[in-house]
Amino acid sequence: MPIGLYIHFPFCKSKCPYCDFYSLCGKNDLIDRYCDAVIDRLKAFSDIRFDTVYFGGGTPSVIGADKLSKIAEHITSDNPDITEFTVECNPSSITDGFFDILREAGVNRISMGMQSAVDRERKKLGRSASSDTVYNHIQGAKRAGIDNISLDLMLGIPYQTLDTLKTSVEFCSQVGASHISAYLLKIEEGTPFYSKKDTLALPDEDYCCDLYLEAVSQLKKHGFLQYEISNFAKDNRVSHHNLKYWNCDEYIGIGPSAHSFFNGKRFFCDRDINAFLNGASPVDDGDGGDFAEYAMLRLRLCEGITEVGTYERFSHSIPTIMYENAKHIPKNLICVKNDGISLTCEGFLLSNQIIGELLNNV
Repeated sequence: MPIGLYIHFPFCKSKCPYCDFYSLCGKNDLIDRYCDAVIDRLKAFSDIRFDTVYFGGGTPSVIGADKLSKIAEHITSDNPDITEFTVECNPSSITDGFFDILREAGVNRISMGMQSAVDRERKKLGRSASSDTVYNHIQGAKRAGIDNISLDLMLGIPYQTLDTLKTSVEFCSQVGASHISAYLLKIEEGTPFYSKKDTLALPDEDYCCDLYLEAVSQLKKHGFLQYEISNFAKDNRVSHHNLKYWNCDEYIGIGPSAHSFFNGKRFFCDRDINAFLNGASPVDDGDGGDFAEYAMLRLRLCEGITEVGTYERFSHSIPTIMYENAKHIPKNLICVKNDGISLTCEGFLLSNQIIGELLNNV
C-alpha cells in the first residue's frame, strides 16, 4: 500500500521567537547542496509508492518555487497516484508566480503560517507580513488552481482576546480557507519567548482554555468541523497526510529532525544539516505500531478509538481495562459507547492526562 512522504526544509529568513523546530538561515550554495541531497536520498525509496506528500519546515517557501518544483517533479514522476501534495508557506517569502510553478509541479494543497489575522498579534509573534498580504497570497494560490488552503491559527498568544480570536476565525472563513490548524502556544525552552516568558503578558491557563473552546465554537459556526485536537476542516478537506500520523500508518521522513515509521520500525534523522549532507544513517528509535501507541494516537481524533478499527488492525477488541479505566474519568471529558471511546472537546484540553489514565495497565 502507498504511504506518506514528509520532507523537512530547515531554512528560514529569521527565527520566530516561539519556534523550536530545527531551522537555520541558509545561503544559496547550502540550499542547493541540500536540495541535491534530498533528491539523492529519495533514490533509496524508489521502490516505495507514496500517495501523500508534505513539504514542511522551517519554511519551504524561502528556498523558492523553482527548487521546490524540481524536487516535487522528481517525486511525482515516480508516483502518479499522489492524492494530496502539501507545501508549507510563509506569507513573507512568497514571490510572483510561486503558486503557478508549484501547481505545475503537482502541488494541490498549501499550508500557510498565518498564526493570527490581527496584525498587532502577528507582529508580536515575529510575523512580518500583514493580514492583507496573507489575503493576497491566498487569492494568488486560488488563481493558480490551488484551492485547498490550510491556515495556522495560534491560541493563547500575547494581546489575544476572545474578540480578536473571533476576528481571526472570520478572516479564515472570508478568504476561503478549507482547513484550519488551531493550536495553543507552548513556550519551549531555548526560544526567545522562553527567556522573557514572565514579561510576555500571556493569558493564564483558564483563559487559554476559554480561547480553545471559543475557537472550536467559532470555527464550527463557519463550517470548519473539528476532526482532531487541533485540526478543523470544511467540506471534509481533512489533511490526509497528517491522518497517517494519527492512524499510526507508515510514512517516510527525509531531512534533519524528520521522523519515519516504516516496516514496524521508527527512526529519525539528527537535528544536524551537515550530518544529513554527509549521508549519515537515520537513528533507530525502536519498534512502533503496537496497540498502546495506536490507541494514544487515535484518541487525538474526534472519532477516537473504535472497536471496528481495533479489530481490523489487531484482530481483537478494545481491552476491557480501558472501559474500566474510563469509568473513573468525568463524563464531560470522555464519551464511552459500545463501539469505542473518544474524548470530548473539554477532554482534549487534558488529553495527555486522560489518555494516560485510559491506557493504564493496558
